[in-house]
Amino acid sequence: MIELQRDGDVRILRMDEGENRFSPGFLDQLEKALGELESAEGPRALVTIGTGKFFSNGLDLEWLTANPDRFEPYLDRVHAVFARFLTLPMPTVAALNGHAFAAGAMLALTHDQAVMRSDRGYFCLPEVDLGLSFTPGMAALIQARLPRAIAHEAMLTGRRYAAPDACEASIVQRHVPEAEVLPTAVAMAAPLAAKDGATVGRIRTAMYEPVLAALSSR
Repeated sequence: MIELQRDGDVRILRMDEGENRFSPGFLDQLEKALGELESAEGPRALVTIGTGKFFSNGLDLEWLTANPDRFEPYLDRVHAVFARFLTLPMPTVAALNGHAFAAGAMLALTHDQAVMRSDRGYFCLPEVDLGLSFTPGMAALIQARLPRAIAHEAMLTGRRYAAPDACEASIVQRHVPEAEVLPTAVAMAAPLAAKDGATVGRIRTAMYEPVLAALSSR
């Protein structure tokens, strides 16, 4: 499901389980990978990427429907994963190889920068069309990472942003053809790997203190 690789000083976290929904098993492996990243030493930066036509479709709604009694502990785990990405002691880039929907889109927002595939895939927060509200932590994350007007539009309309529109809206910083998504993300991350990771983590933690507080509460 999750594989960590290296390209020089850049760690590449590849999610490879179909739609990359956050099943309990998927979260197990993602948490393990985060532990490895948090304990890494030396120059380092992170690129997170999916496979095929999906970056991530977010929450495992099928599992949640079958396990309604575990809803709150499950959301606590997802919130904790978002918080760990936000506080990673290294610069981070999300490589959106395909669709980034709902909590999968939020995962992309936990990264410092993002590059998106030009020809296919959407960034979308479809909760309004699913009859779902955002948790306080999720709402705080989205509003902290997106321009105010874009956060308003994305959250209240469920708009699907193709790559050029996502770039214009400052959701992502670049969009490129599929074959160039990972190389571009690595090229964006590599010059930042020499930044002191502990300092990067402290700065980001201070910047997003209200978001982290919201993610850690119910």
